[in-house]
Amino acid sequence: MVYAMHSRKRVLVTGGSGFIGSHLCEFLLREGCEVICVDNFFCSDRSNVAHLIDNRNFELIRHDVTFPLYIEIDEIYNLACPASPVHYQHNPVQTIKTCVHGAINMLGLAKRVGARIFQASTSEIYGDPEVHPQKESYRGHVNPIGLRSCYDEGKRCVESLFLSYWKQNKVSIKVARIFNTYGPKMHPNDGRVVSNFMVQALRHEPITIYGNGQQTRSFCYVSDLVKGIVKFMDSGSEVTGPMNIGNPKEVTVLELAKLIIKITGSKSQLVFKELPADDPKRRCPDITMAKNTIGWAPSVDLEVGLRLTAEYFEKCFRNGGRLS
Repeated sequence: MVYAMHSRKRVLVTGGSGFIGSHLCEFLLREGCEVICVDNFFCSDRSNVAHLIDNRNFELIRHDVTFPLYIEIDEIYNLACPASPVHYQHNPVQTIKTCVHGAINMLGLAKRVGARIFQASTSEIYGDPEVHPQKESYRGHVNPIGLRSCYDEGKRCVESLFLSYWKQNKVSIKVARIFNTYGPKMHPNDGRVVSNFMVQALRHEPITIYGNGQQTRSFCYVSDLVKGIVKFMDSGSEVTGPMNIGNPKEVTVLELAKLIIKITGSKSQLVFKELPADDPKRRCPDITMAKNTIGWAPSVDLEVGLRLTAEYFEKCFRNGGRLS
């Protein structure tokens, strides 16, 4: 890896003002890095990184990764892409472009400057899985023309691109398949189950459950996830992934709803609606690879993490923020 002539590691985070990206920027700054945050603010919030603007080791650039970026850096974390169904289905063509063109541009940058590059892939590449829990060797069960395909297939193409740049151009890569993540700074209207339930519970509105609620998810608190992807990035060059990063503790959607009602003291009732097409019925990572190769496993208990998340949403609510 070729490092530029400066004392601090310069790290580029695309999608850096998003939910996970903003937490990653904070973590890297605490680790003594110079952080260049790039975002086009399509589905992220500038306020997530506003408190970092006065930090002399932080720089914010408004830029769309579907266009090339010329900058001198040592590492790249490519997180740029709408990650919730509400956002990525709003403009499916742009979602595919962000996945594919964005990856090509960031890989080209990494190749030019000799930087190591991390790609945020997704558990969605497994689709509605026929294998449980999902190992990295599982090829998935994905509808290539469904509502979710712009995101699912976009990320599958990105993984192919990254492995091809590694094999053909010797670019140092890290590819992580990120499972459901939650915590402070989630967008309240992103359509994800934790934020949906939190907002509905705090407003004492009916909590909407699709299907019978027996479909399962596994939820990783954002601080655990960030530690995992940074540890992965810092591991030896022979560890390329794809690697599952997520929490292997499985919970039903119905159990999650009841736990959030308990935590928030909500008066909300449960209502059941038809399950959307291609919605996965079970989702749980096998993290054996992460445990064995980088020594990582999540540590934040679901109830503890949900209480911290509820405190964030309650603060937004009290301050007349996005919940009101």
